[in-house]
Amino acid sequence: MRAFKCGPDFLDPHWLALATGQPVHNLDLWMTGEDDARARLHAAAAESDLIVVEGVMGLFDGEPSAADLAQRFGLPVLAVIDASAMAGTFGALAFGLQHFRPGLPWAGVLANRVASDRHAQMLQNALLGDGSRTDSPFLGAVMRDASFSLPERHLGLTVASEIPDALARLDAAADALASTPLGLMDEATLARWSVDFEAPPALPAQPRALAGKTVAVARDAAFCFIYPANLDVLRALGAELVFFSPLADEPVPPCDAVWLPGGYPELHASTLADSTACCASLSSHVNAGRPLWAECGGMMLLFEQLVTLEGESHAMWGLLPGTVTMQKRLAALGPQRLTLPAGELRGHTFHYSRCESSLEPVRRTEPARGGASGAGEAMYRVGSVQATYFHAWFASSPAATASLFLPGGTD
Repeated sequence: MRAFKCGPDFLDPHWLALATGQPVHNLDLWMTGEDDARARLHAAAAESDLIVVEGVMGLFDGEPSAADLAQRFGLPVLAVIDASAMAGTFGALAFGLQHFRPGLPWAGVLANRVASDRHAQMLQNALLGDGSRTDSPFLGAVMRDASFSLPERHLGLTVASEIPDALARLDAAADALASTPLGLMDEATLARWSVDFEAPPALPAQPRALAGKTVAVARDAAFCFIYPANLDVLRALGAELVFFSPLADEPVPPCDAVWLPGGYPELHASTLADSTACCASLSSHVNAGRPLWAECGGMMLLFEQLVTLEGESHAMWGLLPGTVTMQKRLAALGPQRLTLPAGELRGHTFHYSRCESSLEPVRRTEPARGGASGAGEAMYRVGSVQATYFHAWFASSPAATASLFLPGGTD
């Protein structure tokens, strides 16, 4: 089995990877592109009997939406509806989702957070309406159960690795699904949802622009927003990858370039402030003129101060002048593009902090659908440090990606 996540999400894939034991890639008709999505689906189908694509937001929310992805590749939609406070409305909502857009492939409906067997029967009856509707299969009811609820925080689900009983929660959810019509489906029934993924067009070979280079990647609970596909791109470009943990105060390994990805530095500000060995080694790396690419949380670490939501101020690593302040409201969200001399990187932005700095941006990203001047994210540069709130999808331009990790590559 393989699972994918629709849209630019870092957190849900952690749970999907734990559930499947396989890497989880993102699919987005704008950010990753149709050809990239087709190639990943085609490759997964060659080695797996079952493919699940988790949607994003509501079925029709976003541009492009989960519905757009489903329709483009013929993926049958299974609607999971929180039915905790409804009965007859469940049928109306399911009917609307199914018929809102003509031609949307449809698999059926699963009711979630159901109160009782009687409640489940009411929901199933609601799908029938006046008795004439039979085209939306009721695929079961999952009872309300705290044993498989998942905790959340300001950016979404808590990362699976932080939950001691994460696997037990997934097992409990699987047990709850096992006795539903969805869980009891045999191969013949599942075959009705069979999809034939076309082979993608052949892509031109990419030069191994990072051959012979070593890229050190920060990876721990504070820096965990890493697309597995981004690591694949760096390896395909010829880079050798090594990993280190700023939280564990590990020095930066010997390398030619460093990547500080996003994550949750605000949750570990005190520990990071005390990670003096890692800070010193990163400063030495930068002083030697070797590239450092920092995204979102990775950039937050580099400023002089980080102020938490509780108003506590922590000294950060001071490679960039300024202060980052957490806030209760979302500061930015949406797909973005970064234009570099070597090409255009696509990606997104999603953060609850704002930064105040004397630095002038050397570039700005642009919203995918356009917008007012200055509406994108700032990209800062100090010496060999380049930093921004923007999260890049490296496969959108391997050439532009390589330039981030080469001295002077984005000039």
